Amino acid sequence: MSALERLAATIAARAAADPDSSWTAKLLAKGPEKCAEKFGEEAIEAVIEAVKGDRARLTAEAADVLYHLLVMCAARGVSLADIEAELTRREGVSGIAEKAARDR
Repeated sequence: MSALERLAATIAARAAADPDSSWTAKLLAKGPEKCAEKFGEEAIEAVIEAVKGDRARLTAEAADVLYHLLVMCAARGVSLADIEAELTRREGVSGIAEKAARDR
């Protein structure tokens, strides 16, 4: 099991936890909109570190982004398996062709 799979499993397990004892449960209890807001904040922080060029800080912020992305998706019932299935569907398809197909 990869670190990402373990993280997704932990998020799923913590969804039912007491919000006073779990950051994940606290975020999920605030609803999908708050989860999305937090993901956006973390994504902006990652962009800032990418522009600055600090590899260690970018790595840390990227980890935060992945965590908050999975929490946001969990809040809307989208699992890591769902995301992986979509990525598998896109394998071998040019990014340009895939985007063109979505734009129709």
